[in-house]
Amino acid sequence: MAFADTLQTQCTLQPATSSRRPRPCARFAAVATRSTAATAWGAAARARAPAASAARMSTRRTASVATMWRQVQGSHDWDGLLEPLHPVVRDEVARYGELVGACYTALDVDPSSARHMCCKYGKERVLQEAGVVGAGYEVTRYIYATPDVGPYTSGRPSWVGYVAVSTDEMTPELGRRDVLVSLRGTVTRAEWTANLMSSLEPARLDACDVRPDVKVESGFLNLYTSSADKQSRSGGMGSCREQLLREVSRLITSFSKDHPCEDMSVTLAGHSMGSALAVLLGYDLAEHGLNRDASGRCVPVTVFSFGGPRVGNAAFKDRCDELGVKALRVANVRDPITMLPGVLLNEGTTGLLGSWGGDRYTHVGVELSLDFLRLHNLGSVHDLGTYVESLKAEETCGKLSNAVAYRRGGVLAKAMEFVAGQRAPTFV
Repeated sequence: MAFADTLQTQCTLQPATSSRRPRPCARFAAVATRSTAATAWGAAARARAPAASAARMSTRRTASVATMWRQVQGSHDWDGLLEPLHPVVRDEVARYGELVGACYTALDVDPSSARHMCCKYGKERVLQEAGVVGAGYEVTRYIYATPDVGPYTSGRPSWVGYVAVSTDEMTPELGRRDVLVSLRGTVTRAEWTANLMSSLEPARLDACDVRPDVKVESGFLNLYTSSADKQSRSGGMGSCREQLLREVSRLITSFSKDHPCEDMSVTLAGHSMGSALAVLLGYDLAEHGLNRDASGRCVPVTVFSFGGPRVGNAAFKDRCDELGVKALRVANVRDPITMLPGVLLNEGTTGLLGSWGGDRYTHVGVELSLDFLRLHNLGSVHDLGTYVESLKAEETCGKLSNAVAYRRGGVLAKAMEFVAGQRAPTFV
């Protein structure tokens, strides 16, 4: 994938299973891009030649993916696959990142358009139009969400992603039938308002509300569970949660009946806010047993999170572990979103603050740590396109230039200024 006006910077990849963020060690090169996810990813996708994109997708789908798909999906918590980063894992995670990128490319952000905040294309051709040629998935449903918070709530739902399933041709190459949920990050003012609601509240997503100790961020929960008006363009199909649970469980049941000998997987991929929704969905599916096929077998559920924030407390994390929900968090150490919420009180807090009681935000899953920054475009620290390009980069970093070395001071504060400036984005 070609990106204009790029700058090569230091990049690192390192797993983390402990509560502390790993210390990066320089290993890979990253290519930084524009800051605004929607415009950056869209420009990059449109710049691709269809033939080159198809060739790249075909190259990734090697026999090794089919033979080790369970490990790629986290069956052993990616033990031994992240340091050094296994090439099949790298390519598969980058592939899912591109499928999430399609959500940005296909989103209509023109306020004057009749399809404002809807998908610009029909389900049959959305992936091709978004530049993911040869993806090997059939989109079966579009997903809408409406946060019911703050002064920016309009009652009109916004398109946040799609549900898809691997085609008959793609399935043998993947080694299983893959049900995919792809979710974008924050775009609207209402979504930013939801993101900034940092209070924890009981998730109450289990059937009998027997786990009041399981708590999640109130804004993400609101976005996940709020329903739009029945006369809205979502067709009165219920909340984001209801749409997702209904469609994913339908696909699992349908394909397991029609192809009883096939292995299956559920992959939930999201960027930023979308990764938070993906984690909530993974917990929800497993908690209600909706990830079981027609014969009662458990279908593995895996979250691939790109630049994702914390979602819940330690009890939420522990319950996800108990339910077998796997999550690989691809996180840039320079990305402030991955440090929120709970920037002061979290799973890694020690010392005086660490002695305080009460709930703490805790990340779910295993971390794959990146390290990239573009000095003249600090927003790139959270850009999905940069995340994917960093994963693809294979050249070993050389000696840091003076410009790159500058990042050692004051970068987080600058990045936080960028985040604050995105609370009311001008393109919405």
